[in-house]
Amino acid sequence: MTGDFNIRDNLWDPSFPFHSSASDDLLVIADSFDLALSSPTNPGPTRFLDTAGESDSVIDLMFLQCSSSELDHHTILSDS
Repeated sequence: MTGDFNIRDNLWDPSFPFHSSASDDLLVIADSFDLALSSPTNPGPTRFLDTAGESDSVIDLMFLQCSSSELDHHTILSDS
């Protein structure tokens, strides 16, 4: 399960200082399908903003089967 979940949270974005209850709901739903949040091998922003004063963020997430050998082995590719 991948996509732009549009949820900023310090669980997957260490530069963001807050936790969202929506994140808890997302993790519960993923867990009900035996999915776990996969952390990239090169953590960093997944959304880059051109607006002055706005910070880049991590809102694109990947959930994989808990038993997957690919869990925590993906890389973020960026053109910025």
